[in-house]
Amino acid sequence: MSEQVGRSKRSQLVAELTTDIRAGRLAHGERLPGENQLATRYQVSRGTVRSALAELQRRELITTESGVGSFVTFDGKPLDQQVGWARALAEGGADVGTELLGIVRGGDPAVEERYGPVVTVRRLRRSEGQPVSIEVSALPAVGALADLPAAGLVDDSITATLRSAGREGTGGEQWISVEPLDATDAALLDRTAGELFLRAVRVTLDRDGALVEHVVSLLDPQRFRFHLSFPAAR
Repeated sequence: MSEQVGRSKRSQLVAELTTDIRAGRLAHGERLPGENQLATRYQVSRGTVRSALAELQRRELITTESGVGSFVTFDGKPLDQQVGWARALAEGGADVGTELLGIVRGGDPAVEERYGPVVTVRRLRRSEGQPVSIEVSALPAVGALADLPAAGLVDDSITATLRSAGREGTGGEQWISVEPLDATDAALLDRTAGELFLRAVRVTLDRDGALVEHVVSLLDPQRFRFHLSFPAAR
């Protein structure tokens, strides 16, 4: 009897997610909610969620990849993004300074719609006096993080601030594109409006699928590169 109930719940979850995908409510390339979120939403076990996701993958409605990773290089040197840009650049031997442009409550409406209220931190990085990147980080406006506009960052570091607030990322996603600079960003970067820059969007989530950081980085393509690693074919 319990086995039949398990199959029924799995079938229902598969059917509902299939409908959302085919109806466009889950857009192509959109990240599905985490296993914990799906389990809570549909009142099923994580095992049922994993089984349903496996079935969706079998039907080629979703794609999952394991053992795939990417990292950024600056002037040819790998940067460990897990420790934060500033520390990664310093450990890579880069002479890069960081200028805080501001911390405000609120942020991109699309980010807030998906993850809830945020606090936005804008920073500019320079190498040898030349601007090389702009970073816009959205952090969840919860607990001590909600007071960042008044309190400021811990040790001028987002990584240290998140750690101090007990926010720890366990996974996430990253998207890379090339986009023209608008007039405001071009002025900050001492470039011409319309000049092409790398645009990296990186989302870090905790084990429950809640937001830790959503950061959009505009990177000088003459100084930054992206490297993708994946398992060798068998």
